[in-house]
Amino acid sequence: MTAFWTEPDFDEHELVQVVHEHKSGLTAIIAVHSSHLGPGAGGTRFWHYPNPKDGLRDALRLSRGMSYKNAMAGLPMGGGKAVILANDARTKTPEMLAAFGDAVEALGGRYVTAEDVGISEADMVAVAKQTAHVSGLPVEGEGNAGGDPGPFTAMGIYHGIKAAVRHKLGKDSVEGVHVAVQGTGSVGAGVARLLAKDGAKLTLADIHADRAAELARELGGEAVSADAIMSTSCDVFSPNALGAILDEEGIARLDTPIVAGGANNQLARAEHGKVLAERGILYAPDYVINAGGIISVALEYLARRNGTPGDINDVRKRIAQIPERLEEIWLKSEETGVSSDVVADRMAQELIGRG
Repeated sequence: MTAFWTEPDFDEHELVQVVHEHKSGLTAIIAVHSSHLGPGAGGTRFWHYPNPKDGLRDALRLSRGMSYKNAMAGLPMGGGKAVILANDARTKTPEMLAAFGDAVEALGGRYVTAEDVGISEADMVAVAKQTAHVSGLPVEGEGNAGGDPGPFTAMGIYHGIKAAVRHKLGKDSVEGVHVAVQGTGSVGAGVARLLAKDGAKLTLADIHADRAAELARELGGEAVSADAIMSTSCDVFSPNALGAILDEEGIARLDTPIVAGGANNQLARAEHGKVLAERGILYAPDYVINAGGIISVALEYLARRNGTPGDINDVRKRIAQIPERLEEIWLKSEETGVSSDVVADRMAQELIGRG
């Protein structure tokens, strides 16, 4: 792993810390991109990286994305992210989670963690035994914000897809609209179920083919291989798995007028947003459309810090504003000829004092 400040994804990050705790076997990277609006908030990813440099890249890119996401969602939170470097067996122990909680606590509130890929609500409960700077914890009562952020992320993406269909295709409903969903985990499956209720036509794929096939049977959709989903002719391609899929090769395979999904860092490099725009593909910037989860956990954390219950209605109201933000981005993109990802980045940079 080279010096982090020489990496192309380093963007004046305020903190990049490697944590190694020998007894538990924990190796993690915690990155805080900006605390201009508040403590750096963002989930913890538990993933096996054959090349640890890819873990650093994820921490840098994801923490910057969280700065932009929280700013564009109107939250008083900065951007942070953590990556736990799992071994090839993906061994996760209570001791490892405790050590990670200690590392978060040692930062004194500069970083607030929550769930991400490979981390469950139960894992967050374990981490919370060591630190109060954690969110996404179980809550009692249907009216309280908190718990698993996945359904809220899915809700925001669903609203965003409907906004994209309205903007690009001129349709007020997704009934009969063909959506190809890449990834059928918690978020992707949630998006698919919401779209199915509205009568959308669904094509589904996942690296776990049986999971995609089962969901397709449930929803009356079609399952295809993970390799085939990006080439599916559809009205909306919705990536909801891992990021960096929109590179030259991936974009060339697309047969769709819209890309709108929840995966973080969908663009492999900054220039790929322009490539999408040149093909006439409407792109929903990922950190705007997928903000529902962080809205939920951030409001939960802020309410708990203030000693009050979080209001789930406030969460829903904020999520319902995602289409308005997307529409503002798309209109400005069309007015200026600048791709939507760049328009969103510039708006976010202004909000965090880096414009």
